[in-house]
Amino acid sequence: MDRDSSDDDADHRNLIPRNDIRDNNNNNIRRREDDLQSVTTTAMASNRTTSGGTNTPRSTFQIEETLSRSRNHRKNLVIVVAAVSLTLLLLGVFFFLFTDTPRSSFKLDPLKESELRALYLLKQQQRALVSLLNRNSSNTIDELNNAISLSKEIEEVILSPHRTGNSSSVSGLGTSDTSIYLCKKVDQSLSERRTIEWKPRPDKFLFAICLSGQMSNHLICLEKHMFFAALLDRVLVIPSPKFDYQYDRVIDIDRINTCLGRTVVVSFDQFKNKTARIDRFICYFSSPQPCYVDEEHVDKLKGLLGVTIGGKLEAPWSEDIKKPSKRSFGEVVEKFKSEEGVIAIGDVFYADLERDWVMQPGGPINHKCKTLIEPSRLILLTAQRFIQTFLGKNFIALHLRRHGFLKFCNAKSPSCFYPIPQAADCISRIVERANAPVIYLSTDAAESETGLLQTLVVVDGKVVPLVKRPPRNSAEKWDSLLYRHGIEDDSQVDAMLDKTICAMSSVFIGASGSTFTEDILRLRKDWGTSSTCDEYLCRGEEPNFIAEDK
Repeated sequence: MDRDSSDDDADHRNLIPRNDIRDNNNNNIRRREDDLQSVTTTAMASNRTTSGGTNTPRSTFQIEETLSRSRNHRKNLVIVVAAVSLTLLLLGVFFFLFTDTPRSSFKLDPLKESELRALYLLKQQQRALVSLLNRNSSNTIDELNNAISLSKEIEEVILSPHRTGNSSSVSGLGTSDTSIYLCKKVDQSLSERRTIEWKPRPDKFLFAICLSGQMSNHLICLEKHMFFAALLDRVLVIPSPKFDYQYDRVIDIDRINTCLGRTVVVSFDQFKNKTARIDRFICYFSSPQPCYVDEEHVDKLKGLLGVTIGGKLEAPWSEDIKKPSKRSFGEVVEKFKSEEGVIAIGDVFYADLERDWVMQPGGPINHKCKTLIEPSRLILLTAQRFIQTFLGKNFIALHLRRHGFLKFCNAKSPSCFYPIPQAADCISRIVERANAPVIYLSTDAAESETGLLQTLVVVDGKVVPLVKRPPRNSAEKWDSLLYRHGIEDDSQVDAMLDKTICAMSSVFIGASGSTFTEDILRLRKDWGTSSTCDEYLCRGEEPNFIAEDK
């Protein structure tokens, strides 16, 4: 029941489905690099081999034979490289000759998946060739340079039909940012949204009860309460900070009313000015205890808030919080419809109600904004200033949950707690695909873990910087709005600021099982910032080492 428990945030198991992309060709690419390296190693070893393994001076015929073998191995290397390049060229030509899409303009005709795949493979081939070039002797430099040039020519052949006039918006893979095609924005199909109208009766109220977990859980619970209020034609009462979190510090409550063009939510103080009574207390869950509310919280409602509660806690159905049943909106209307002026419903965080409807972009309620629950204006502007100062437009955001996650993840099958080196490898693969220069790190991990992670996230031989929000510094002005309004030391404001920065990233890597990650994914979905490269850390992999249970 303690909302500050480190494990509560991760209890929610119903995560938002993602459009993850796994690079299934990594193994093929590695095998190609191994083949090239094998040929090179053989050629070098041959030059060191002596006849019969003795110290006898070589004859003229032996020297000529060795030189001939060396030349043959270099020719073999060039043949292998040329064969790979020619294969990719033929694939590129095939895709262009046997597809029907017109290619009159690059901007009007985005690259097809097959062409993107070819570009990605070319990029990998160029890197492999450069790696070989760095490891080989001067005898093969010319051949390898020629192969690299050929690879770039293939790239130009693929990209040239997509250019308009003398446009140079797409250039060689060595200098261009093809990540905008490999990591595309997700089409949310907003025109297909299924919504309902929220037109509450002004004298009917729904008192929101959200107690499970931390702030992320409560925001998800609050969003579900809005759906309940819309279904039941009631005004939603935002909980008091004496009983719950201080929501008006992290979200703009008045903005919700603006988005719907009418009063649909009120603060607790506004509600108390009209009435201080809950006529009926209805429990969504009946077990392990009604409403997921204990006597302490009931006493808080009565004592601290001065709210009179009529009747006792009641549950209209048998519902276990550990195994929630899928419910329809019709069932909710039937079981929770009431003529009482004020009803309270709690806790609905774990409620499995019309999931596809609730989880769609923008939510299930008809409104004129992108989303109803989003960070306050102060937090939003602070996030933008931080991005402009430290990150720039193209960056990856990583939510790395560690505190309390070892025990939680190891209780699941498969575990979601990865060793730092394995996590670094997963992160590096996404960085390579997204072609982003920097990573924003939102984490509760210790410096010992983040320091090791920083040394291991390497792409093209370069360490990719991990950026965290620095301590308060009067010389920096990106966070001035927070301290001017006296909220710079609020932990919930800090958490929402982290979420906002992550939601604005080009690509997001989340922590499976964390509602903090889930709330970021909700914002990205609603704001239209979701990428085809978004995924959970090491998605589809199991930890390469798992500790035993005690």
